[in-house]
Amino acid sequence: MSKLFKNLIIALVIICGLSASLLSKDIILSSHKNSIPTSSYSNNVKATNSNNLDTKEYNWYFKHVKNGVPPVEPPETASFFSKYDTYFLGDTSKKVIYLTFDEGYENGYTAPILDVLKKHKVPAAFFVVKPYVDTNPDLVKRMVEEGHLVCNHSWHHPSMASIHDKDKFNRELSEVEKDFEKLTGKKMPHYFRPPMGKYSEQSLAFTKDYGYKSVFWSFAYADWDPKKQPSHEFAKKKILNKTHNGAIMLLHAVSKTNAEILDEVITEWKKQGYELRPLSDL
Repeated sequence: MSKLFKNLIIALVIICGLSASLLSKDIILSSHKNSIPTSSYSNNVKATNSNNLDTKEYNWYFKHVKNGVPPVEPPETASFFSKYDTYFLGDTSKKVIYLTFDEGYENGYTAPILDVLKKHKVPAAFFVVKPYVDTNPDLVKRMVEEGHLVCNHSWHHPSMASIHDKDKFNRELSEVEKDFEKLTGKKMPHYFRPPMGKYSEQSLAFTKDYGYKSVFWSFAYADWDPKKQPSHEFAKKKILNKTHNGAIMLLHAVSKTNAEILDEVITEWKKQGYELRPLSDL
């Protein structure tokens, strides 16, 4: 009896340990999924593939100079951008803004955002994942009908730098294209936003080889968590203070705050002499 009890205790300890390990992993992954990248790369080991392309994973970031001045790209990856049709800024010689929204899932605010864009007669780009296209066909069709670009944000929202098989990489883009084209009867514009801002030289090269331009951003802020929405005043001040010539603005369409302040923000941009242009002008 004593031996049986001892074995039972050991088994329970093992089960509890495994459960705790799995729970910890889930928490880390969930937390990381919605984080804003702040460092330049995720490890210090340079890895290369058979094509001598750097496979080290970088997190997109940029260096702020001062309010109203375009930021500076990180020197460690600057050469990648010029080689692989990659953008984080537009024309910095003109007062132009490229407004973009990331669409991971629908939270009820895309329609109000589209209403504001229609009111001001300004274009935007919506970067969508495959499940968004599949579950929100009416909104996607409305984006197209009202003259906006619906662009590629991947099938599963992975770190594209982690995918080294080119066929698997291409499928992350092609599956979104298929569903978009089936829904709208139109070809998807070839602009791709790397999920979470993660990239490598190889991933940018694969993207270019597939016929896409990679589009990062020169402005983003903590707007993506529906449970932690910034105040109207904070958000407006943040956005307007960081506006600059050639800005590629990233906003999340799940944000209640963004939907509610967008009218005022666009009005102020126009007062300051800015023109909103489509990504096709890049």
